[in-house]
Amino acid sequence: PGSKVLEPLKYAKVAMDVSVSRRKVEGCIVGITSLLSHCLGKGENVALVLRDVAVLLIEDRRVQMTFYSDFLERVSGKRILEEAAFKVPQLLDTVVSQMVPIASLTFTRRVIVFP
Repeated sequence: PGSKVLEPLKYAKVAMDVSVSRRKVEGCIVGITSLLSHCLGKGENVALVLRDVAVLLIEDRRVQMTFYSDFLERVSGKRILEEAAFKVPQLLDTVVSQMVPIASLTFTRRVIVFP
């Protein structure tokens, strides 16, 4: 409901934050989104790995974001994470260790991993 205003990605800010050129940031983002779009258009299962944060898994018509436990602990603190998991045990289904192989998160065990 309601209208959402889309804002363009601020490539220059991203470039400054990660200490690379704006051109490199834009090229990487355009390249990844193009390849991702191509794979999804062909019906491929894909996993987009957001380094040290999470994995976005798109398999068949199912989309799931699985967060790395280390990231959630850094963001919220271990105690808060444990309390949340105690109150809502289903949250544990969306949290994994970075040591877990990406293929183990899938149903088909077949997935194209985007680094």
